Order: sequence, then structure tokens, then C-alpha cells
Amino acid sequence: MSIFNAIGIASTGVTVHRKWLDAVSDNLSNMNNVSRTSENAFQARYVQAREAQDGNGTEVAAVRFGNPEGVVVYEPDNPLADEQGYVRKPDIDMGSQMAQMMMAQRSYQANLSVVDRARDAYTAAINLGK
Repeated sequence: MSIFNAIGIASTGVTVHRKWLDAVSDNLSNMNNVSRTSENAFQARYVQAREAQDGNGTEVAAVRFGNPEGVVVYEPDNPLADEQGYVRKPDIDMGSQMAQMMMAQRSYQANLSVVDRARDAYTAAINLGK
């Protein structure tokens, strides 16, 4: 492995963490969606990462989906409520999603820092020859 692989490896981390951030933001923006009890609730997305197949970096292994059953909530004033006054909402915990967002954001920033440091090192190496 060469020092020149640093940008490529860090960029795989940036990609994975961007997808993780996208999934978390999608989950947070849809956590209050309401549907009829006869319909599925919004399904949260969960990104799973693994080491890249070539051993250089990381990649998305899978995107898993949450429970389509969600939770049934009593909201008799909601226009989507059934005869008993219940609606279906996604089973998404805001605290957990916020923690996931902070971890993904910090990891994203760390990978970008690696890219910046490698770029600076490459630039310094090129300037040595001048």
C-alpha cells in the first residue's frame, strides 16, 4: 500500500458516511409521517458498512429497512384515523437517530480531514522538487 492511496481510501469513507447521513436525515424527516392502520408505516433505513472487497477502504454492505408495522397511536382527530381513532406511525426513535447523525457526521469530517492532510502532503512533496 502506498501513501498515495490515502485519498482513495478516505474517499470511500466519505461516501459511506454520506449515505449514512442521508439515511438518518430521511428517517428524521419522516418520523412523524402518519398512515392509515390498513397501510404500512414509513420504513426507516439503516446503512451497514463493511471493509471494501479489495481491502482498500470501506463500502456499503447493505441498506436495511425498519418495521413496516410501525406503531399504532390513538389520534381520533387525525383525518387518517380508523373507526377506533388509531393511526400508524413509523417506529423511529429521535434520540437514537440524533446519536447516529452525530457519529456519521464526525466520521465524515474525519475522512475529509484525511483527504485534506494527504493533499497538503502531496503538495509539499511536489514543491520539494522546485
